[in-house]
Amino acid sequence: MTSPVPDPIQAGLARGWKVIDGAAQARDLALSADVVIVGSGAGGGVTAEILALAGLTVILVEEGALKSSRDFRMREAEAYPALYQESAARKTLDKGVNILQGRTVGGSTTVNWTSSFRTPPDTLAFWREHYALDRYTPQALAPWFARMEARLHIEDWPTPPNENNEALRRGAAKLGIPTGLIRRNVKGCWNLGYCGMGCPTNAKQSMLVSTIPAALDHGATLVTRARAERFLIRGERVEALDCTLLDASGVRPSGRQARLQARHWVLAGGAINSPALLLRSKAPDPSGLLGKRTFLHPTLISAAIFPQRVEGYAGAPQTVYSDHFLHTQKIDGPLGYKLEAPPLHPVLLATTMAGFGGAHAAMMRQFPHLQGMLALLRDGFHADARGGSVQLNGDGGPVLDYPLNDPVWDGARRALASMAEIQFAAGADSVQVAHESAPRYASWQEARQGIAALPYRLHAVRVASAHVMGGCMMSGDATGVTDPDGRYHGLRNLSVHDGSLFPTSIGANPQLSIYGIVARLAGSLAASLGGRPAPAEAA
Repeated sequence: MTSPVPDPIQAGLARGWKVIDGAAQARDLALSADVVIVGSGAGGGVTAEILALAGLTVILVEEGALKSSRDFRMREAEAYPALYQESAARKTLDKGVNILQGRTVGGSTTVNWTSSFRTPPDTLAFWREHYALDRYTPQALAPWFARMEARLHIEDWPTPPNENNEALRRGAAKLGIPTGLIRRNVKGCWNLGYCGMGCPTNAKQSMLVSTIPAALDHGATLVTRARAERFLIRGERVEALDCTLLDASGVRPSGRQARLQARHWVLAGGAINSPALLLRSKAPDPSGLLGKRTFLHPTLISAAIFPQRVEGYAGAPQTVYSDHFLHTQKIDGPLGYKLEAPPLHPVLLATTMAGFGGAHAAMMRQFPHLQGMLALLRDGFHADARGGSVQLNGDGGPVLDYPLNDPVWDGARRALASMAEIQFAAGADSVQVAHESAPRYASWQEARQGIAALPYRLHAVRVASAHVMGGCMMSGDATGVTDPDGRYHGLRNLSVHDGSLFPTSIGANPQLSIYGIVARLAGSLAASLGGRPAPAEAA
C-alpha cells in the first residue's frame, strides 16, 4: 500500500544522496573531507547544512540508523529501541534520573515534542557575568534565532490546546498564575500527538527532514550505524577518527571499522556522548573540567485524574507553559522551575509513575482521564550547584554521575505542590505525584500537607530529564573547556557544536538555543575554513 505522505528521505536516496550504512559494509572504510561532524542532532544538523552550503566537503557520522516517516508507526514498542539512547532507559550512575535522548539520524530533534524557546535573557546575563561570554546577549543572538525560526518554521501554534494542556492553563488562571503558548517547529502538522515516536507525516521540522537533506543535496556524506570510538591526537591536532561499524541491530559491532580524516572536526554528539568521546580519546583538558559541570533540568511529574476524558495522547503534545515559578525566584537562589504538560502514552507513563500491582493497574485503567504535568528545575545557578560529571564505564561507554542534592530536593518539594494545586484548581478529582510513598490525594488540602511531609531522597522521588547540557563548557576566559566560538582548548582543529557548550542549564527546552547559537558558530567556522558566504536564506 502506498503511503499518502511523501517520503523525503527515500526521494533523496533515489536522487543519489551519499549515504553509507555501516551495517551494510563488507570491508573497512577510509574516508576524508574538509570537515567531519560527529552527531546529527540539533548541533550537527545545523552545522552540516551551513558548511555544505559554504562549499566545504562534509562527512556526518551518526551512531543510529537512518529512519524515515515510513518507519514511524506511532508504536512505543518500536520507537524507543530504534530511536533512543539505550531504548529510552538511559539512567544516571545511581539510577536516580531517567534520561531521554535520541539515537538516530536527526538525534533528539527526530523524537522531541517540538517545544521551541529562545535562550532566556536572565540565563544569558548570568553567563556574561560568571563566564565572560560578553557576546552572548539577546540582541546579538536575535538574528540567529530569527534565521533558525524561519528555516525550521518555528511559529505560534494556531490550534487550541488539547485538554491535557488546557488543564494547565485553566488551573493556573484560577490561581492567578500567568501562562504562555509554546511555539513549535512544525509545518502542516496533523495534530496527532505522537511526536516522541518520530513524525509519520514529516511535519516536524527536525534535522531529519530539513538541514540534513539540504546538506546531502549539496554533496555531504552521511555515515550511519557508526560509533565514534576515539580521536587519534598528535600534539594539538586531531589526526583521525576511528569508528566501529555496527550491525543491523545498531548495537553490536559488525566486525568492520572506519577511519575518517579531516582538516577540521566538529563534535556534536550531545552533552553525554561528546565529553565521553573526548575522554576515550585522552584529549587534553587544560581546565580540568572536561565532562564536568554537566547539567540537567531535573524534572518532576504529577498525574491527575479528571472526571472528563483528557486523552493526553491526542493532539499537539506541548502547547502551554508557565514560567511563573522561574520569574518569582532569584536565578541564583532556590531552584525555580518551568511548568509544561507532557504527552501521555501508555509505556512511558506506566514506567514513570510509581506503584505496582493492583494500585498501578487501577491507575492505568483510568488512562484516558489522566492529565500530566512536568516541572523542569533550572539547575546550575545556585551556589551549591555542581551538576554532574560524564564518566566512562568498563567498556568505554558513557555514564552520567548526577548527585541530587538539597537544593534539588527543595525544588522538587515546591514543584510537586505547585503542580498539584494547579491540577485541583483545574477540576481534578485526585492527584498522584510521582513519588514512591505518595498516596492518591483527594483534595488540595490533603495534597499540600502530604507533599510537604514526603521524604525527599534518591529513588523515592521519580526524576527524569530530556535535556542534558554542559560538559564542554564554553567560557570567555581560561576556565572553560571551549572558547566562546566553540573551539576546544588544547586542540586547534576541533570545535564543539551542541548543548554541551552551555555553562548551566538554560531554564527552557534547549533545541532552539542550540539551533541559534550553533548557526552563529558554524557560520564563523565556515568563513575561517575558506568557505564561500552562505546564501541569505540559509541559517
